[in-house]
Amino acid sequence: MTNTIRLFFILLIFWLLSSGHNSPLMLSLGLGSIILVLFIVKRMDQLDHEVFELKLTFKLPLYLFWLLKEVCLSNILVIKCIWSGNHVLSPALITVWASQKSELGKVIYANSISMTPGTITVDLVGDKIMVHAISNVAIDALLTGEMDQRITQLEK
Repeated sequence: MTNTIRLFFILLIFWLLSSGHNSPLMLSLGLGSIILVLFIVKRMDQLDHEVFELKLTFKLPLYLFWLLKEVCLSNILVIKCIWSGNHVLSPALITVWASQKSELGKVIYANSISMTPGTITVDLVGDKIMVHAISNVAIDALLTGEMDQRITQLEK
């Protein structure tokens, strides 16, 4: 029951922040849609298996600031590659290992890789993530494991 209440409030806050409507009709429709989602999730028997962890919400903003910095640095790297010409480009497919325990952590890791310019997640199977990178510098940045470690820290 605790997960149901937690999910209800997460959905309610998300709906209120993203809708921008506060008329009685819209509030009742929003409440109805939240109840419908809770009913569907309960019928699918997914409520108690892997629910968005509330503790993750407090650590996530710090990670997002770090990711924004990495996206900016990666943009500079891609611009340098474009200006330098084809001799700097060395596209490659590599496999990195995800040390996250939850599926949510692995998905955050894979999406974070794709958000950084110069790299994109091609496949995620188990603990292996196949990544396409445009240069050795992008590969080296990924292989340091800093992003993996930061996301693993989100789960703790």
